[in-house]
Amino acid sequence: MNVYDLIVIGAGPGGYIAAIRGSELGLKTAIVEKDSLGGVCLNVGCIPSKSLLKNAELVRTLRKESETFGIRASDLSFDYAAAVDRSRKVSKRLNQGVAFLMKKNKIDVYNGKASFMDPKHVRVSLNSGEEEFLEAADFIIATGTVPTELKGMEFDGERILNYRQAILQTKLPNSVVIIGGGAIGVEFATIWSAYGSAVTVVEMQPNLLPNEDPEAGRELERSFKKQGIDVKTGTRLKSIDKVPDGVMIYLINEKGESEVSAQQVLIAVGFRPNPAELNLEAAGVKTTERGWIDCDPFGKTAADHIYAVGDITGKILLAHSAMTMGRIAAEQIGGLITEPLNLDLVPHCTFSFPQVASFGLTEASADARKIKIKAGKSTFLANGKALGMNENEGRIKLICDATDHRILGATMIGAEVCELLPELTLAATKQLTAEDILMNIHAHPTLSEGISEAAGTLLI
Repeated sequence: MNVYDLIVIGAGPGGYIAAIRGSELGLKTAIVEKDSLGGVCLNVGCIPSKSLLKNAELVRTLRKESETFGIRASDLSFDYAAAVDRSRKVSKRLNQGVAFLMKKNKIDVYNGKASFMDPKHVRVSLNSGEEEFLEAADFIIATGTVPTELKGMEFDGERILNYRQAILQTKLPNSVVIIGGGAIGVEFATIWSAYGSAVTVVEMQPNLLPNEDPEAGRELERSFKKQGIDVKTGTRLKSIDKVPDGVMIYLINEKGESEVSAQQVLIAVGFRPNPAELNLEAAGVKTTERGWIDCDPFGKTAADHIYAVGDITGKILLAHSAMTMGRIAAEQIGGLITEPLNLDLVPHCTFSFPQVASFGLTEASADARKIKIKAGKSTFLANGKALGMNENEGRIKLICDATDHRILGATMIGAEVCELLPELTLAATKQLTAEDILMNIHAHPTLSEGISEAAGTLLI
């Protein structure tokens, strides 16, 4: 039996960052991963999707805006399979990078499924068919989630898809209905629509991106409709029938029932935890009614020596929050004094076209907490950089405390707005004010000037 100071179960962003930090702090560390190093994000999630989105941006520009830029070409063709192949190469390169980091930091890697035998021991069923038995003083669980599957509408990888199947397929669908207008749904809508697919997005809530400021969701919907994407908000999926040439999707809303036919349907309605195979009961780890691992703000579970980080906690399902949680947990185990994850300071990025970026409070959440705020706004309509990019739609909304003007949140929609978040989250972390933002010199011409303009409106 191999004995370690720390065993990390799951090698996604939260897991491999935790393992590296543990090793840096002098802990003899192992990591167990049943699939590929880097987890969903690196292999079939945020990394390959951003590669596809870059391809989609180029295709959209050449198909719809080439004359604007003085580009005249005939017989253009767009190879979607080549775009997918490029995305796989990007993922493979980063996967190899994680493997290198494991080796560099002397972290033992076990490829297989881990299951607790008792609070200190795990059995690893290796992918090779053999078994290993491991012991550790401390554990970090970072096993993530799996896509929610709807009863009677199970994924088949051909006509009814989840995100993993969608991102790996090399054939562009002629027509597709996307169930779910969250980040995954609108990003796939952006990609497929740019390549010419007929895309319909169905969202049960009144707005796209229902977890964001409603104004951003409404503006994204307007932009999508200009791009030829059919958006059906306030609409619920009733059922799906497979037909010879694809699927028939039955919908219902306040106006009644309707149906849409398509070659494929992507189900993107959320995720569920997948801790069943871990045998958590044997370790003394408790879960919530919905199956998320119950833990404190530092990640500590009901078993003091076992931590949980990332999506499996159900706190916030984002790769960068998982990384932060992984670091915090490893530092707790390593004996460092750390701060817990502040959910209000976690940035949210949706890489649709246009992008949506946010963090912290909205007007609605501030009202729910009975916090008096002021909202300042600016648009990209007259922004020199945005005009030069031919992408001057969108706006910035800053939220500050009504009394002392501390920055408490922001929601932005527009080209590349995700790149504008760090200034604002750092400002909120350091309790800077709208005055501080305004006094900070923003280079001209840049999109970031919109942040300064929004801050200025807060001080009127």
